[in-house]
Amino acid sequence: MKLYTRTGDTGETSLFAQDRVSKADPRVDAYGEIDELNAWLGFIVASKPDPDIERELQQIQRDLFAVGAQLADPAQKLGAHRWKAFIKDDDVIRLEQIIDRLDTEVPPLQHFILPGGSPAGASLHIARTVCRRAERRIVALAPPVEPILITYVNRLSDLLFAMARAVNHRAALPETEW
Repeated sequence: MKLYTRTGDTGETSLFAQDRVSKADPRVDAYGEIDELNAWLGFIVASKPDPDIERELQQIQRDLFAVGAQLADPAQKLGAHRWKAFIKDDDVIRLEQIIDRLDTEVPPLQHFILPGGSPAGASLHIARTVCRRAERRIVALAPPVEPILITYVNRLSDLLFAMARAVNHRAALPETEW
């Protein structure tokens, strides 16, 4: 299969059910934000953060492919046989468990903190803001998406914040309070 198809040369793309839409369609914008977030996570993984953070980020990257697939499927034609293309309650629970574990490593948050720290920590803060932007795009979609997608992306932004704090703490870099 060639990398280029020429089917998007007129400014349109296909959703999962082969519906043609503008590349400026809000749904395409939403899964584009998820794609950007995934690329940021790949950048962070390439920076070799702590092995446990790297492992979790790689699983999240897989999850984000599922989020993108569900966003590209407004008619909900993804079949049950495509199990890995669905975000489930267990995925949200997994994120919450990671947040809880990381939160035990860092001092309690008493003030707002400025994004920064190590390159991995600062990149996690950027990823968090991209995640929040993706969430805003997803929430604005009509027809609305499955609520689990919004919950997952919301929890993911919390996790990225927790990861940024943990990575910086492990590197013995102090947080700068606002």
